[in-house]
Amino acid sequence: MVEHTGIRVVHRGGSKINFREPVITSDSRFLLCGSGESVKVYSTSTEECVHDLQGHTDLVTGVVLNPSNHLQAYSCSADGTVRLWDFTDGILIKVQLQQPSWPISDDITPSVCSELFQLVAVHLPRSGDPEVEVGELSAVLCDVSPNPGAVSFGTGYSLLLSVFIHGRFSLKSGMNKGINNSFTCISCHPKEDCIATGHADGKIRLWRNFNQKKEYTYSTLHWHHNAVNTLRFTPEGTNLLSGGIESVLVQWRYTQENQKDFLPRLGAAITHIAVSPDGSLFCTSHADNKITIILSSVKVSAIIQGLVKDDCVRTDLMIDPRSKALVLNGKPGHLQFYSLHRDKQLYNLDIVQQEYIHEQGVDQFQVVKAAFDTHGDWLATVEERRQKSSELEINLKLWSYDEQTQSFVLNTTVTAPHEDQITAMCFSPSPETTLLVTTSLDGHFKAWLLADHSDTEESASWSCDFVGGYHLLKPGCCCFSADGSLLAFGFQEVVTVWSPTSWELLTTLSQPPGAVRDLCFGRLSCSKYLLGTSTKNQLCCWNLLTCSCKCVCVDHCQPNVGYSRLTHHCHLLPLVFVFKPSEPRPLFSKKALCTGKVERAIFAPRDQMLESSEEYSQWLNRSQLYFLTQHMDLMTFSTKTEEDRLLASSKQLMVDDSVAITPFYLLLGRHKQQQQEKQELLTNPLAERTPLPQGSIAIKELLDTPAHVLPSASFLCSMFVRSLLVSSSSAR
Repeated sequence: MVEHTGIRVVHRGGSKINFREPVITSDSRFLLCGSGESVKVYSTSTEECVHDLQGHTDLVTGVVLNPSNHLQAYSCSADGTVRLWDFTDGILIKVQLQQPSWPISDDITPSVCSELFQLVAVHLPRSGDPEVEVGELSAVLCDVSPNPGAVSFGTGYSLLLSVFIHGRFSLKSGMNKGINNSFTCISCHPKEDCIATGHADGKIRLWRNFNQKKEYTYSTLHWHHNAVNTLRFTPEGTNLLSGGIESVLVQWRYTQENQKDFLPRLGAAITHIAVSPDGSLFCTSHADNKITIILSSVKVSAIIQGLVKDDCVRTDLMIDPRSKALVLNGKPGHLQFYSLHRDKQLYNLDIVQQEYIHEQGVDQFQVVKAAFDTHGDWLATVEERRQKSSELEINLKLWSYDEQTQSFVLNTTVTAPHEDQITAMCFSPSPETTLLVTTSLDGHFKAWLLADHSDTEESASWSCDFVGGYHLLKPGCCCFSADGSLLAFGFQEVVTVWSPTSWELLTTLSQPPGAVRDLCFGRLSCSKYLLGTSTKNQLCCWNLLTCSCKCVCVDHCQPNVGYSRLTHHCHLLPLVFVFKPSEPRPLFSKKALCTGKVERAIFAPRDQMLESSEEYSQWLNRSQLYFLTQHMDLMTFSTKTEEDRLLASSKQLMVDDSVAITPFYLLLGRHKQQQQEKQELLTNPLAERTPLPQGSIAIKELLDTPAHVLPSASFLCSMFVRSLLVSSSSAR
C-alpha cells in the first residue's frame, strides 16, 4: 500500500474552548481562549472570532495577558513553547523555546516529570530575536495538584499554592461523616490576606490569618448542592463568584456574606470563571463547550458556543441540504447545526422539548436518530427513554422546514412507532413521493408516507404505508439507491433488496459470516454496486446486475466511498482508504490521521469546485471528507491545489504586498481604478471618445453608488459633461 503525501490532514475547528480559563482583555473588548492548537480572539460585543492565532503544534494549555503591554498575550502549549502575540493584529511576536524535558502542561507553567506535577518558575529573557531559548527552570514546589483551579495569585502577585492539598490547613473529617469535603478550587483575595476555597461537599470556606500556623480561622458559605468547580474574586475584592454543576452563577458579597445574587439557567455546568481587569465583565466556561459573557450587573451579554460534545454522537454526522451545516447531537435533547466554514454554531433545535434535569440517575429522553430528506424540507428524529420500572419509550417526530422562521417546525409525532429500539432510518431520494423507512429490533421495517394535500387547505400528514420483515430476523441497517428505485436492508447476516413502489422482495445477497453493520449504494457511474460492512471487520461489494459479491462513508457528489478502520500499535492509529467500488486499487490511503480514534466521518459538498488533475486527489474536487476525533476536533484533508488557491486569494487582499485592504478601501478601490482609466483617456489625445447614452452602465453606476463613497461633485460634474460631448474627429 502506497501512502500519498500530496494531501495533508488539517484542523478545521470544533476544538474545546472550555479547556482552560478564558482571558478578558484590559479594555473588555476581546476574549482570548485556547482552542486546540490555536488561540481564538473573540469580540465580546459581536461574539465573532476576530483572529485565530495559529503557530503551536500541540494543545494550547493556557493564555495570559502580558502585564507590561495590554495589547499582547502569552500562550503556552504542550509542544514546549511559550508564544507572545499581538492579539489585536493577530501577529506572532516571539517564540520562547522550552527544554524538551520540561513540556508545559498548564497555564502557569508547571511541568510534568515522572508523572509528578511540579510548580516551576520560567524566566523569559528579554531579546529582540523572534525565537529565544529559555534557560533552566527553577522548581518552586513539587508534587502539586494537576488541577489548574488549585493555584492562585495573591496580593502583589506573590504566589500562593493550594497548600490545603498538602495538608498545611485541614478540615476535621470527623465533623462531616459521610461527606467528601476535599478541596476542589482556590482563589486569593486581591487586597486582603484571605483565601477562598471550594469543596466537594458544595461549601465555600474563607480562610484568614493563614500566615499563622495554629491561629488560622475560616468561615463557611453554602449554597451549591454539589462540588464547587471554580471560584473568582472581582478585581476590587468586593464580590466572590462561584459556579458548579447547577448551571448557576452565584455572586457573594465579601463583607456581607449572607447577601448573594444569582444568574440561573446558564445551560450547562460551570467549569471556569474569568473577570475582566476593570471588573465590568464576567465570563463563565461551561461543560457544553460554551462561554457566556456576563455584565457586572449579572445579566447575560453574549454567548460564544463551540461544537457541543455529548457523551457520544448517537445520531451520526449529517449535512443539512439547505444550510450545508454539520448536524449532530448537541446539548441534551437538541440537535446542533454547526457551520464548517465559519467554525461556529448556527443554532440549536430542541427535539425533546422538555426541561433537562442535571441530576445523575434520572432517565430522560435522548435523541438517538436523525435524517434529512434530499432537499432539506423534512427532518425525522427518534428519541427514546428507558426507565427501570417501565418499558422503552420511543417517539418518532417529523419536522417540516418553515421558510418564515428559517427553522424546522414539528409536524407529526408518532408515539411507539415500533415495539423495540429503532436501529436505522432513511428518506427516499425519489422526487415523486416523500417516503421514510425505519427499521427496528422488533423484526420489522416500516414505511411512512407523506399524504398529498396540495389540492386542499389541510396541512401535510404522515401515515404508515407498509410493514415488512424477513424470516423473523432483526434488521440493523437500510439504504436507498441514488434514484430511489431500490431499497436494501441488512437482516443480521442477510442482505435483502426491495422495490419501494410494490414492496416486492427482489433478491437476497450472500456474504461472508458476520452481521451486516452498514449498507450504502454507489453513486453516479458506480450506482450498480452495493457495499456493506460486517461485524467481522469485512467490507463486501455486490454487483447488482450480476448479483455477485466481489467506513462506510458515502460521498453524494461523486462515486467514491471512504472506509476507515483502527489498528493497534502502541496507540490507536486511524487509517483511511478511499476507492471506487469498480476498482480494487484505492485512490488514496492515509494512516496516523490523528491521536486517538476517529469517532465519525462524513463527506460535505464544496462551495467551489477544485480543479486538481492528480489522480489521487481528484476525489476531493467536489466534496471534502471531515472526521471527528475523540477530542472533538474536526479534521479534514487539504490538497496543494486548495492551499494555492487560498494563498492566491489572500494575496489579492494585499496592497504593495504589505498593507491589508481596509473595508473603506474596498468601497473606494473600484472607483479609484475607474478614475485612473478615465484620466488616461483624457491625457491621451489619440484616444477615441464615445458618447455615453443616458442608460449606460457608467451613469447607472454613478446614480446607484452611495454618495459618501463618490469623488467630489466638481470632479464628477466636469467628467460627466465631457462624456456627453462629441469629439471633433467624429464631427468631421
